[in-house]
Amino acid sequence: MWTIPIEGMTCASCAGRVEKALLRVPGVRSARVNLASETALVEGGAQVGSQALAESVQRAGYQVPRKVMELAVEGMSCASCVTRIEKALAALPGVLEASVNLATQQARVAYWGGADLPAQALAAVQKAGYTAHLVDGAAGGGDEARPFWAREGVQVLASALLSAPLVLPMVGDLAGRHWMLPALWQALLATPVLFVFGARFFRAAWGAVRAGTANMDLLVALGTSAAWALSMALWWRDPQGMPHLYFESAAVVITLVRLGKWMESRAKRRTLEALDALQSLRPATAQRLSGGQVHTVPVGELALGDTILVKPGERIAVDGEVVDGRSHVDESLITGESLPVARGPGDAVIGGSVNAEGVLQVKATALGAESQIARIVRLVASAQGGKAPIQQQVDKVAAVFVPAVLVLAVVTLAGWWLAGEDGATALIRAVSVLVIACPCALGLATPAALMVASGVAARRGILVREASALEHLRSVQVVAFDKTGTLTEGRPRLLQHQGVPGGPAEGELLALAGGLQAASEHPLARAVLAAAAERGSPAHAARGVAAVPGCGMQGEVESPAGWQRVALGQARWMDELGVDRTALAAFAEACEARGETVSWLCATPPGGGAPTLLGCFSFGDQARGRARAAVAALQAQGLRCVLISGDSLGAAGHLAREVGITEVHAQVRPEQKAALVTRLQAGGTAVAMVGDGINDAPALAAADVGLAMAHAEGGTDIAMHSAGITLLRADPWGVVEAIALARASHTKIRQNLFWAFFYNVVGLPLAALGWLSPVFAGGAMAMSSVSVVGNALWLGRWKPPVPPDA
Repeated sequence: MWTIPIEGMTCASCAGRVEKALLRVPGVRSARVNLASETALVEGGAQVGSQALAESVQRAGYQVPRKVMELAVEGMSCASCVTRIEKALAALPGVLEASVNLATQQARVAYWGGADLPAQALAAVQKAGYTAHLVDGAAGGGDEARPFWAREGVQVLASALLSAPLVLPMVGDLAGRHWMLPALWQALLATPVLFVFGARFFRAAWGAVRAGTANMDLLVALGTSAAWALSMALWWRDPQGMPHLYFESAAVVITLVRLGKWMESRAKRRTLEALDALQSLRPATAQRLSGGQVHTVPVGELALGDTILVKPGERIAVDGEVVDGRSHVDESLITGESLPVARGPGDAVIGGSVNAEGVLQVKATALGAESQIARIVRLVASAQGGKAPIQQQVDKVAAVFVPAVLVLAVVTLAGWWLAGEDGATALIRAVSVLVIACPCALGLATPAALMVASGVAARRGILVREASALEHLRSVQVVAFDKTGTLTEGRPRLLQHQGVPGGPAEGELLALAGGLQAASEHPLARAVLAAAAERGSPAHAARGVAAVPGCGMQGEVESPAGWQRVALGQARWMDELGVDRTALAAFAEACEARGETVSWLCATPPGGGAPTLLGCFSFGDQARGRARAAVAALQAQGLRCVLISGDSLGAAGHLAREVGITEVHAQVRPEQKAALVTRLQAGGTAVAMVGDGINDAPALAAADVGLAMAHAEGGTDIAMHSAGITLLRADPWGVVEAIALARASHTKIRQNLFWAFFYNVVGLPLAALGWLSPVFAGGAMAMSSVSVVGNALWLGRWKPPVPPDA
């Protein structure tokens, strides 16, 4: 029986529609909706899944609220452990999706169940033979939090010291010496290694047996205990002689496997360095301004709206807005932007960035979990915990791998026995088969590479929100770009202005237009004021300024000749006012042919009469600095670049020619962009959509992979949640870097999978044929995981493509 919370129902017909949708799910026997409690009570067979129920509600037009919890799981050793835990969690009523990551040792569970579901999830993991606890972000831990004697490195060292005397006879044989220890000493050294330092393998193996499955721990436990038991039996049969014993196999295999796990865990911690580096950017204290006084307070005590003082060289403690002061801010560790950016009053700054030369006063606009660093950390952690499509295929192999190894070990034992070998030799060769199997390498091959790749991406200002995005991105064939805010700067600039012959000089034209628009927030007004400031033409004083909706602005502006009544606006309005535009018509037509926006400035003579033309202003949105270089780099890789814009064909075509794109789709409304992306996907073509993440959300979702370009003007929030990948730098070259990194990470995944399968495909037959001793087999198994993680770490040395202007 399921109790499903449902949002959006308002009447009895809504309830009836939901009930009908639920009853269409195979296996559902009855469904009753309670409109007052906004829940549905569903009865059905065991084959009914929570995901199918939720999807049926969504198809009916309503929503099932989705919650997410994360569990830290202890005791996982291989890919079969991952599969078993995922199945245990997915079987819980109310669980929509369960994903377990062997590299991070965490499980992410999406569910709509009640408040008791987290407890049920912990119990399900425990029943599967593992231990787990909820991740709350505050749990410390790691190896350093344990008592000294319980730390992994200490236990590995102790196990190695006990095992070393057992290996000495092998060294002696090479030197022609007989250094065999008495059987009693061998047993005394090997037994604590097996049953104390190897206890973790037996506990995990017993949990797997109770759950009716098998994992790597079971292979190790069976192999080492068989070698130990055989040695004890041979010693008991001939206590006075010097029989060949295999205590060293049991002890050394345990030591090598634990050594490999220790090295693996240290390597995996390095893959999380990107997150650690981001989290360490946040200062612990801040200088709060209050009542004219400066007080040093913990960052946790700051409230929204508080103003903090940031001195040169200090890190900015919170996301905020500059209210006073000017400086350059180094945001390289957050956005990947190599050069400091200028910041002044009204500009947004990111917590964790470094103030350069000036003193800033910053008003806090986001704190704690809502800060940009916190959101970035959550997105990177989510990507590292995600599962790529290729890993799903590996999981299917891993699910049958351990049982197949057990069967091979039995066949090896029986085969050598039937071939005439004595029981001890046959058993030892079966032990070699058990301990050389490397299911953990299979489980680590993909997630280890993805963890490193997402960390490298974060350092470059590329946020990977979904693990599958990297895999899809490496195979794209078409890159579709939005125009405004993506390939262009997203804000208009005054490109040209020209006065009538014999009229005011260009500086005076700017001063007149600036005076009229000094109080306006219109983008074109800001462009005029910015141009006036850059060219040293301060705006004249103005009075009686008013906006004429859909036309422009008019008012009185003080000029050297006295107060003038002027108007600035569209050509249609000028015509209505009776302004003769002939003198500048050719200039305006040339600007409009390039897709630029034209505004006209006129003045009414002091004595009255028809307004006379003073000048013309042309506005345009300039292409970003590296837009052309990015398009050229993508085309050089054989990718087809497409421009999709809602602007006129003239404006879109002009930009396309400027950046080197030949395929242009203009005057496309936001709701039409998704349909256009679908047409581009015809024939199985993989399409990447690059947009600003605001009005391009439908197209970003429709594409095989969406790349959202964040903006300093507040678009970052929307961009970070609207695509699989977010580019924190407003730079099209980030698309080139993202595709290059996706291809590099896929190469590492393929290499890791090759080595993981190579160890097994080569090692298992050699062990079955008796060519590998258990000691060598255990060492090879331990090193397989280390080599896979080590190979993934090489991705951290990846160098991004260098733009031509670098």
